[in-house]
Amino acid sequence: MAAPSKNSRKVLGRLSLPERTFVADTLRAETVGGVLLLVAAIAALIWANTPLSGSYESVSDFHIGPAALGLNLSLEHWAADGLLAVFFFVAGIELKRELVAGDLRDPKAAMLPVAAALCGMAVPALVYLLVNITGGGSLDGWAVPTATDIAFALAVLAVIGTSLPSSLRAFLLTLAVVDDLGAILIIAIFFTDDINFAALAGAVVGLAVFWLLLRKGVRGWYIYVPLALVVWGLMYNSGIHATIAGVAMGLMLRCTRRDGEEHSPGERIEHLVRPFSAGLAVPLFALFSAGVAVSGSALTDVFTKPETLGVVLGLVVGKAVGIFGGTWLTARFTRASLSDELAWPDVFAVASLAGIGFTVSLLIGELAFTDNPLLTDEIKASVLMGSLIAAVLSSVLLKIRNAKYRAVCAEEERDDDLDGIPDIYEEDKPEYHLRMAEIYERKAAEHRRLAEVTGGASEGSSRPA
Repeated sequence: MAAPSKNSRKVLGRLSLPERTFVADTLRAETVGGVLLLVAAIAALIWANTPLSGSYESVSDFHIGPAALGLNLSLEHWAADGLLAVFFFVAGIELKRELVAGDLRDPKAAMLPVAAALCGMAVPALVYLLVNITGGGSLDGWAVPTATDIAFALAVLAVIGTSLPSSLRAFLLTLAVVDDLGAILIIAIFFTDDINFAALAGAVVGLAVFWLLLRKGVRGWYIYVPLALVVWGLMYNSGIHATIAGVAMGLMLRCTRRDGEEHSPGERIEHLVRPFSAGLAVPLFALFSAGVAVSGSALTDVFTKPETLGVVLGLVVGKAVGIFGGTWLTARFTRASLSDELAWPDVFAVASLAGIGFTVSLLIGELAFTDNPLLTDEIKASVLMGSLIAAVLSSVLLKIRNAKYRAVCAEEERDDDLDGIPDIYEEDKPEYHLRMAEIYERKAAEHRRLAEVTGGASEGSSRPA
C-alpha cells in the first residue's frame, strides 16, 4: 500500500483550540437565537391561520415613521429593511473576522468552504431555473433557494440533540458566512431598480465618516448609533436595499487584536449586538414574514406551481447536491482526504441541513415578487415547506450517526489532567505527559495501599476463631 504523500492534508480536520472556542461561543448564541426564530415562525403561522388572521394583517400593515424623510413604513417593512440591517451588520463583522483571522484568511483553507458555498448557491439557482423553464414559470425567484439560515439550522440541531463535531459545526458556520456575502451581493446587484444618487452620495459620506471615526479610535455608542441610523435612512432612500448599510459598517470594524487587547473592537461590538440581532431582530422579522395562510390547497400548490416547486427542490435537492459536490470536488482535485473521524455521509447530512433557507430566503422572496402579493405568499409557503423538509431529512441523517458523533465529542472534551484544556490539544507536549504520569502514580500508590488493606483484612477473616 502506497504511503500517503507528505503534502496531503485533511478535509474538515480538527480545529485549533482558539478557533474551536470561538466557534463554540458563536454557535451557542446562534442556537438560542435559532430557537427564538423557530418559536416566532410558529407563532406567525398560528396567528395567520386562526380567526385572528385579520389582526395579523392589520398589525403587519400598520404604518409608522416620518413621511417627510420617506420612512413612513409598515411594521413588516421596518422588520425587513430595518431590523435585518442589524442582522447583516453582525454578518459583516463575521465575514471580516473570517477574512482577517479565521479560515478565509488562508487561501488553501478557504478553498473548501468557499467552493462548497458557491456550489451550494449555484446549484439551487440552476434547479429553480430548470424547473421554471420546463414548467413555464417566472424566472424572477432564482435567488430564493440560494440562502442558508444558520440560526434556524442550529435550532434544529439543538432540538434533535445531535452532538455534531466541532469541525462540522465550523464548516456549517463558515458556509453560512460566505452564503451571507453571496446574498448581500445578490440583493445589491439584482434587486436595485431606480437609484437616488443624492441619497446614495449622502450614505457614502456617512460611511466615510463612520470609517474615519473608527480609524481615529473614537468611542461612544451615542456617536455611532445616530450616525448608523442616518446612513441607514440615506441608503434606504437611495433605492439600494438598506441592509447593505449594515454589512458595510460591519466590514469596517477592526477584527484583529493589538498588543494589550483581550478582544478586538469587532469582537466586542459583535458580542454586544449579537443578542439583539439573534434574540429580537431576526425573530421579529420571522413574525411579520412567516405568517402565510396554510391550507390543503395551498400545500398542494407548493408542489404543483413551477415557482414554488423550484424553491422547494432548490432548497432540498440543490443545496445538498451543491454543497456536497463542491466539497467532494475540492477534496478530489486538491488531493485532500476526509478527516479520519468523519465519513462522506456526514458531509451530505450537513449539506442537507444547509437547505434550511428561511430568513434570507423569505427576504429575497419578498424582493423578487414585490408586484405580485399572491405569489409572494406562495413563495413564502414554499420556503417554509422546503426548509421543513430539509430539516427533517438532515435530522434523520444526523441521528443515524449520532452515536459516532457523541464518541467524537467526548474525545474532544476529555480532560484527564484537569487543567481546563482538552487532552487532544496537549498530546504533543511533555508537560501533559508528566502531569498524567503523576496522576497515574498517585492512583497506583492508592491501589497498592488498598491491596495491602484488603489483603490484611482477608487474612484476618481466614484465621480460625
